[in-house]
Amino acid sequence: MTSPYLIALDLDGTLLTDKKTITARTKETIAKVRNQGHIFMISTGRPFRSSVQFYNELQLDSPIVNFNGAFVHHPLNREWGIYHQPMSLDVAKDIVNASHNFKLFNIIAEVIDDVYLHYHDEKLLEIFCKDKPRITTGDLRTFLREDPTSLLIHADVKDVPSIRKHLSDVHAEVIDHRRWGAPFHIIEIVKAGLNKALGIQRVADYYQIPRENIIAFGDEDNDLEMLEYAGIGVAMDNAIEALKNISNEVTLSNEEDGIAVFLENYFNL
Repeated sequence: MTSPYLIALDLDGTLLTDKKTITARTKETIAKVRNQGHIFMISTGRPFRSSVQFYNELQLDSPIVNFNGAFVHHPLNREWGIYHQPMSLDVAKDIVNASHNFKLFNIIAEVIDDVYLHYHDEKLLEIFCKDKPRITTGDLRTFLREDPTSLLIHADVKDVPSIRKHLSDVHAEVIDHRRWGAPFHIIEIVKAGLNKALGIQRVADYYQIPRENIIAFGDEDNDLEMLEYAGIGVAMDNAIEALKNISNEVTLSNEEDGIAVFLENYFNL
C-alpha cells in the first residue's frame, strides 16, 4: 500500500447535500478509500453535537475538528486529549455591549454543547434544539459565566459589514470572525488564531502523515486555511471564488457527489 493519506471533510456545502445528507455513492467511495488504509476526518464549524451523526454514519474512528478549530478531540479515545480554546469571557461581554449599537436579531454564545441565547427566538431555538443542548435564554452579560467556544451574531445582511468592521477595528488582536452564507446572515467569532488547519495539523502529527499526503475538501471562507495547509486542497464547484483561487483542484458540487468523483479518480477506484 502507498503511505496513508489523511482526508479532511468539511460538512455543510461539501460532504453534505443541500438536504444535509450524505449520498450513497459518497459513503461507498469513502468506505473503499478507507479500506485501502487511508484516514478520514471531519473538520467543521459545527459543534460536535451536530456533527456526531455524520461521524457515526461514516463509522469514523479518528479525531474531529469542531467550531473551526476551537474544539478538537477524539470521540472514541479520551486519552487522545481534548483541545478547547475558548475566547475570554470579558471580550465576549465587550462584544455584546458594543453590539447594542448595531441593528441585530440575536447573539448566541456556545460553550462546547451549552447554548446561550441573548434574546428568545423561536426560529433559532428550532435549529439549535435539534441536537438537544442545554439552552439558557437571557442577557449574555448576566447569564454567560464561562469563556465561550464561539459567539454568533445574527444580523440583517446589510448590517453585517459594519458589525464586522467594528470587530476588526476593536478586537483584531483577540478574536477572528467570519460570516456564514445564506439563509442566515451570521457572524461567527472565535478566539484569534484558530482555524481548521491547526486542528488538522494536530491530527496529522498524531498519525505522522506529512502535509503532501493531506487532502482537504471545502466550500466556504472558514476552509481557506485548511485548503492552503493541505498538500491537495480541493474546492467544491459550489465554493466561493476566493477558495477556488487558492485550491489545487476544483471538483463537482456537493449536489453532484464532488467528493466521491475526486476520490474515485485520485485513488483509481
